[in-house]
Formats: sequence, C-alpha cells, structure tokens
Amino acid sequence: MIGIRDYKRAATLEEAYQLNQKRGNRLLGGMLWLKLSRNSVQTAIDIGGLGLDKIEETNEGLRLGAMVTLRQIELDEKLQTYGGGAFREAVGRIVGVQFRNLATLGGSIYGRFGFSDVLTLFLALDAEVCLYKRGRVPLRDYAALPYDRDIITHLLLPKAAPLAVAYRSARLTKTDFPLLTCACAVKSDALQIAVGARPGKALLLSGLEKYAGRRLDEEEIEEIAHHAATTVPTGSNTRGSAAYRTHLVQVLCARALRDCFRKEDGCGADADS
Repeated sequence: MIGIRDYKRAATLEEAYQLNQKRGNRLLGGMLWLKLSRNSVQTAIDIGGLGLDKIEETNEGLRLGAMVTLRQIELDEKLQTYGGGAFREAVGRIVGVQFRNLATLGGSIYGRFGFSDVLTLFLALDAEVCLYKRGRVPLRDYAALPYDRDIITHLLLPKAAPLAVAYRSARLTKTDFPLLTCACAVKSDALQIAVGARPGKALLLSGLEKYAGRRLDEEEIEEIAHHAATTVPTGSNTRGSAAYRTHLVQVLCARALRDCFRKEDGCGADADS
C-alpha cells in the first residue's frame, strides 16, 4: 500500500507542474493503481479542481480532459456518435462501474499499460496528447516516449470522424484484463489498426497503405489479418501463451474489419459474434 506524507490540491496547472518536478512527489489520477504500489510519496498532487474533467467539441475536434473518467467515456453521446459505439465497447468491460467512475483518461494514457483497452482504441483513432509544457504530441509518438514529469492536460481526437470504428477484445472472464485487444478505424484516406495486450503496450499495424480509401472484400480482410498475425509481436503470461495471442491477433483483426465494413453499410455489428 502506498504511503503519502503530504497532500496538495493544485490551484493552477503551473503549480501542479512545479510540484511534480520534485522526485518524491506524484500526481493523482483515479488512485486505482497508484494506491496498490509500495512507493513512499512526499506530496500527492491533486489536479481534480482544474476543470480537466470535460469532453468538449472544438474547432479542431473532440477534446477530452485528463481527469475525464472511463465512465464518462462510456456514456458520452458525442463519443458514441464519433466512434459508433466503439468507446462503450472498449471501456465497458473494464472491471466494473465503480472502477470506471474513478479511473481517469489521463492516468490510463500516461501509464501506457500493457493491458490497456484505452490506449489501443485512442491509438487507432489518431489521437494527440496535449502536454502542459511540451505541447501536442501524436499518441503514437507519446506511447514510445520514456516516462517524464510533464502533465497530460487533454487528448484530442481529429475533427473528421472515421467512417467506421470497431473494437474487439478477448478475455477469460467479462471484466478481467484482456488477453488481446484490437481497434480498427476506417477513414476516407487511411486504414488504422491497433493491437494491444500482447501482453505489451498497444502498437499500430504498419503496411496498410495499399488498403486505404476503399472498401475491402473478404479476401483482403483475411490478408490483413494474416499480415497482423505475422508482424505483431506477442508474449506469454499467466493468461495465455504467445502462440494463442498470435492466433487471437488474426481472429480479432478480421472480426474488427468485418464490423467496420458492416457499419459502413449501415447494418451494425454483433459485438459478441
């Protein structure tokens, strides 16, 4: 269990940033994983009063504050319209409602956890991370950066929503950590697929340029799924072997692609098929 010596509710982002530069201090998110650590924290920094808990439409797209909870993401109508239900599918299986009421977007993205449904979906959607000092960084680049003491303030989703988005995951039980995750976004000029819980952090599939901007037939869907299975590195842990995860990469990628093109047709998709 974590030990905290002092607590400070920051009045401004600058105050939070300055406090966070001290090695013994830590920012607070939802306190769900942090409280399980055995760290000794000098000052816990609370940014809950800085207005970072909103989901807003701007001229650049959808802007989600770092303190937005996973439950807000699950229920927000703007996000459901933008992602065609993929947000609800991605976060709605994470532990339980009580957990999702506390877990924050900023904490999920900063952690870059190897089991993260959140990172997988936002990667496929070409999100940008807004950092207090560094500014805007594409999530695909941020995911590869070392941990530092800058503060995530928002995530930005492009103004032009994808034509279709689909999210798939495999779990041993409904609310367990995922064995594998897959998100697919079809745009007018791009096809993006992210695979996570490999059991490493999510990554974007490369080599999809020739499939962009057009409808795919079943042969091409299987071709992409096979490409994913042969290029995405997987590993073993207590939930599953590397070989099984590689099999799931092919299965879930194919299913996510089929979901996307059914949605393009306006037919919907069965999330459990």
